[in-house]
Amino acid sequence: MTKLKLRKLIALEYLMAFSITAFFYGHLDFSWLSFIVFILLPDITMLGYLWNTKIGALFYNIGHSFVLPALLMVIAFITSTPILLMTALIWLAHIFLDRTLGYGLKYDEAFKKTHLQQIV
Repeated sequence: MTKLKLRKLIALEYLMAFSITAFFYGHLDFSWLSFIVFILLPDITMLGYLWNTKIGALFYNIGHSFVLPALLMVIAFITSTPILLMTALIWLAHIFLDRTLGYGLKYDEAFKKTHLQQIV
């Protein structure tokens, strides 16, 4: 499989994950206005790049890793707290959408160098 075909397959997988996340969000009858308002909130982590690329990559990767929203989702289920579940789903949807577009976790060297590809 060529690199381009593999990238398209990976993007399709992330698009499907985004769609499934959005489906569950809607199925749970959460506010679509909240979804639209907060879908880009994790990008605030890019402010770390104001310091330097190392801090920027660290902050960005913390906000764009599956670890924290997955933990938040577990806590939401354990405590039966809908607002936490809503937050986790929006956060996961953001990450899936970013990955669909080719924005992966960042390396220290540059914002455009990600684990998925070199962004042009």
